[in-house]
Amino acid sequence: MERSPYLRLNFGGETSKGRMTTEHIVSVVRSQILGSTGVSGMRLPPVRVLAHQLHVSKNTVQAAYEELKSQGLVTSQNRQGLFVTPPPDFQEPTGRARVPTVNVKDLGPLEVSARARRNGINLSSVFIDPELLPSDKIASCLRSVLKSPGLSFYSDYQGYRPLREKIAERLRRRGIEARAEHIVTTVGSQQGLDLVCRVLRGADDHTPPVAATENPAYHLGKLLFELNGIELHGLPLHPLHGADLSAWDRTFSEKKPNLVYLTSNYQNPTGYSYSTQELLEIIRLSEKHGFGIVEDDWGSDMLSFSEFRPCLRALGGPNVIYLNSFTKKLLPSMRLGYLLANEERIEALIRAKRVSASGLPSVVEATLFEFLDRGYLDSHLKQLHNELDKRYTACLGLLRAHMPKEVRWNTPGGGPVLWLEVPQNIDLDQVQAKLQAKNVFISVRAASFFGKPHLHGIMIGYAFLNTPQLEKALDLLGRELRST
Repeated sequence: MERSPYLRLNFGGETSKGRMTTEHIVSVVRSQILGSTGVSGMRLPPVRVLAHQLHVSKNTVQAAYEELKSQGLVTSQNRQGLFVTPPPDFQEPTGRARVPTVNVKDLGPLEVSARARRNGINLSSVFIDPELLPSDKIASCLRSVLKSPGLSFYSDYQGYRPLREKIAERLRRRGIEARAEHIVTTVGSQQGLDLVCRVLRGADDHTPPVAATENPAYHLGKLLFELNGIELHGLPLHPLHGADLSAWDRTFSEKKPNLVYLTSNYQNPTGYSYSTQELLEIIRLSEKHGFGIVEDDWGSDMLSFSEFRPCLRALGGPNVIYLNSFTKKLLPSMRLGYLLANEERIEALIRAKRVSASGLPSVVEATLFEFLDRGYLDSHLKQLHNELDKRYTACLGLLRAHMPKEVRWNTPGGGPVLWLEVPQNIDLDQVQAKLQAKNVFISVRAASFFGKPHLHGIMIGYAFLNTPQLEKALDLLGRELRST
């Protein structure tokens, strides 16, 4: 039988004066019952519960309850317990009291997730096919960690030290100056960006911060800046032609951002990677206009042949805040990333993490360390590159076979996505609706743009689909583009 919650009683300092007597219990309960009409009809704590709370015998509490019954303050109901007796003039409330609602920002509707699309084909996913991810090896590492007697009971606010050491070692092999003391582990690179947003300040204490990022932008990053009250401006980027750095220069002169956030390899949603010449010019513009840089380099190790392009952190030095993540390359549900800062900025970022999340589960961080320490990541990436290269090559061939001649696309050479640019006269919303009716999902994401979109296209996620799925989806997409 379901029981109603019981009344919470506060005995204050009475319990510290010595063992509670029956009279003391009656006095306290009586005063709290008579002091509020809101408790009428509520159940008293069971005898064993109150006896435990007050550290007295059940007989003492039972005697107090019998006295309260004799005074007409409580009534027994069908062996369900004792309930506070309503006073004679008590009127049953007409409805529950309603606390005023909490006002929240309208962040727009939630997107349809890949999980909700599992019965169809998601052609615009930025994720990698789960069949290609090393779940068995991760499980082996987790079992080993759970058997380890040396794992700390508490989480390190900054992150599991051995993991930070291992990350720093890997970064140094790529020509990036890095120390474990300057690394903070995060819930993916998204939390790293959130920490930066939390500590970002304007030109002075009275000026709100200003930031800039690519247009089109990584939509969750764009929303994160806006959610934190940061004025954000778009920097035009075209996946077929590159960054319009002259326009960027004008924006920097006019808007004077304190920070610029860029994804240097395989930008979401365009799949674009900056050339070294562009990165060097961005660093020059940073020096000219005095803005800091946050670099999201999540895709740097998704290029074949185990080679790395020089990143902004390597070219621009330790003032560039560097973000990276293991999420998409290993197991999305692990949600592990990190940021690399410097001596002057690391303490503020650690404090922001401690306030917002306290720490990450050390068992998960230790599992990732074990995975790296065993050399599994490098062998996994080699296998992953081989498979993604096959899918990338297949995707390019299918695009040439199925797309109308007016359609263009970029060739990123790696990463999980590319950009498909279509003629302006094609109604992409209509194409999206028709494909969805056939269980094929594409992303038409106007929210990624600042103002009127200067691109008219679709993000194609070739890493998430096997070749038969990709062929079916691109065939249907090509048919719809021709008929719309």
